[in-house]
Amino acid sequence: MRARQESCCFTGHRPGKLPWRYNEFDPRCLKLKRRIADAVELAYEQGFRHFLCGMAMGCDLYFCEAVLALRERHPDVTVEAAIPCPTQADAWPPAQRERYDRLVAACDFETMVSGQYTSTCMLRRDRYLVDHASLLIAAFDGTSGGTRYTVEYALNQGLAIVDLPILAE
Repeated sequence: MRARQESCCFTGHRPGKLPWRYNEFDPRCLKLKRRIADAVELAYEQGFRHFLCGMAMGCDLYFCEAVLALRERHPDVTVEAAIPCPTQADAWPPAQRERYDRLVAACDFETMVSGQYTSTCMLRRDRYLVDHASLLIAAFDGTSGGTRYTVEYALNQGLAIVDLPILAE
């Protein structure tokens, strides 16, 4: 595992909160994916080498894909899948479950935060991400929920935050 000072984590919304929902061909989604890739590249240029991802459907998987693409160009990059519980993707649509399985398998490290699903395992995963990083990249629209919790927790822990606002247009 890498030192916290060279580790970057991510938080972002699931498809239900995104204006384009599951349509990843929507121009707004494509633009956000480019902004995530640019933020990951900039983090690398600033010395970040270890990237932690919570592996939720939506923005987390966009982030994971961006970091895996970065790792292809920079082999010193490592990716950690911080998984809240073993059943995280069990109820996902089949195509999203296959994507999740493929991405988790491609990661360098896999951390299972809780051995089983609990009402707090997602928040424990979010705290794990923040507690093991010094930079948070956040794709966030300001609404309440897990992403807001993670941003507020990161602020309280003194992390630097790169804000990638979710744009409705």
